[in-house]
Amino acid sequence: MDRTVLERFPAGGPRGHWPAEEYAGACREEGVPARVVMDLASDTFLVVVEQRVPERAEARASPVRE
Repeated sequence: MDRTVLERFPAGGPRGHWPAEEYAGACREEGVPARVVMDLASDTFLVVVEQRVPERAEARASPVRE
């Protein structure tokens, strides 16, 4: 899986995670499957979208038998 960060919100903000949750909710209303995760290293809430990474063509191809 690959994650795309849509927006960052400081964890030390006066409203905590609510701005991130509101933004993610607005994205979901538009059909974007966004969710909020906490990045402990940077002390921020991230609104992310997870996407499947397509498998490489070689990995999907069946082995050739001779």
